[in-house]
Amino acid sequence: MGDSLTPEGKAQLITRNLQEILGEDKMKEILKEKPLRIYWGTATTGKPHVAYFVPMSKIADFLKAGCEVTILFADLHAYLDNMKAPWDLLELRTRYYEQVIQAMLQSIGVPLERLRFIRGTEFQLSKEYTLDVYRLSSVVTQHDAKKAGAEVVKQVEHPLLSGLLYPGLQALDEEYLKVDAQFGGVDQRKIFTFAEKYLPALGYAKRIHLMNPMVPGLTGAKMSSSEEESKIDLLDSPADVKKKLKRAFCEPGNIENNGVLSFVRHVLFPLKSEFVVLRDEKFGGNKTYTDFETLEKDFVEQLVHPGDLKASVEKALNKLLDPIREKFNSPEMKKLSNDAYPDASKQKSVPKGSTKNSGPEFEPSLLDLRVGKILSVSQHPDADSLYVESVDVGEESPRCVVSGLVQYVPPEQLLGRSVVLLCNLKPQKMRGIESQGMLLCASMEGEQKQVEPLDPPSGSAPGERIYIEGYENGEPEGELKPKKKVFEKLQVDFRISDDLCAQWKGKNFLTKLGSVTCKTLRGGSIG
Repeated sequence: MGDSLTPEGKAQLITRNLQEILGEDKMKEILKEKPLRIYWGTATTGKPHVAYFVPMSKIADFLKAGCEVTILFADLHAYLDNMKAPWDLLELRTRYYEQVIQAMLQSIGVPLERLRFIRGTEFQLSKEYTLDVYRLSSVVTQHDAKKAGAEVVKQVEHPLLSGLLYPGLQALDEEYLKVDAQFGGVDQRKIFTFAEKYLPALGYAKRIHLMNPMVPGLTGAKMSSSEEESKIDLLDSPADVKKKLKRAFCEPGNIENNGVLSFVRHVLFPLKSEFVVLRDEKFGGNKTYTDFETLEKDFVEQLVHPGDLKASVEKALNKLLDPIREKFNSPEMKKLSNDAYPDASKQKSVPKGSTKNSGPEFEPSLLDLRVGKILSVSQHPDADSLYVESVDVGEESPRCVVSGLVQYVPPEQLLGRSVVLLCNLKPQKMRGIESQGMLLCASMEGEQKQVEPLDPPSGSAPGERIYIEGYENGEPEGELKPKKKVFEKLQVDFRISDDLCAQWKGKNFLTKLGSVTCKTLRGGSIG
């Protein structure tokens, strides 16, 4: 198809749905002479999820436009980014990425023989590349390196030197892969402008940069591997896809941060050039859209119901996921998946300096902590010290939670409030009413005990995951086993810091919007 297109037609296909292009004039000049050489890289860290279909559909566009495309599995970058992929898992995760990305491309009909696949460690450990890393480090300032990686490299209080090297390696990849352009999300923009500034300092050409918009996840923000609630895994079952889509943010008539609509725009339309909204005959029957703008307009005018849109996306998405699930259903692929991403709940480690008798140390990622919103508060009919609360945690129906807060917090301070809820404790009857979670509060002992519910960051949505800094990638247990006392052992190290942040061993409780806090109880315990 690329050979039959004019240079203008190729440029249009290459740039459709992109948010920004740096060097567009240069791209058009190259297209008049030869195919454009593009690379897309992915660091082999957390499991790829359905948002990866967004760059995959653009890669399909590039190939249709006759481009020569290289896919880089950036294994060394994965290790440099705050060791998101431990060295002992690096090879396994890279193999997983190779298999799953190829399965995704095959699912959308991209011919693999027209692509070049390469691992970072195949060329980034060469003498020449290593010397260029040193050359680059002699001209790059610490400020520029940190600024370049701000949107991509994990930011921590005491950053490792590896995170400062990351942008330089990504810049050098453009030269060593011999490409004209690099493609990535708009979150990579600072790294791209870093490359444009510093590659010429080494005598290398400035490249073109093509940037996709950041597509919202199901909770309305960036879809992230580290936030279970915000993404659909490529190996999720049809039942899981249905459950997660049902909980997806898709307010009637609202197109802002609507991840369901964005997925239609950036994945389904580019692949098929049409989208069918499935509807019952009594509501007019199925309707086929041949352009996204008409679908969006109908959604704004509430002619398309969120439930119908979700059901239609569910069907289309499962069609894309079926061949990937089938491939990973083999014993070999199941083993690769389990080895590359071992279940954190089964990993037991003995803390340094402790004895075997002190028991295993549990990771805080085992706790299913979520943002909740209190919808109603009432006095427990059989206990003067207990409230019965209805709490929205992003599920189909609210949870019933019983809390012993009557002496400490008046009901009007709880009603409508955002709170932190521990959701995977075994449900427990409290004076005849089953409590389906624990509301976490800070407390301070004294002449008069003080208790305050923890506060998620302003703007946090019900159901949003709360994690401990540095433990974003672990998966919570389905239900904590009471005999193991996981929560009790972790709770020992829960504290409110001097700057009123909730912490475990000095690491903050976080959502994607910032730290969980407490209003006044510095130094208090949490339970």
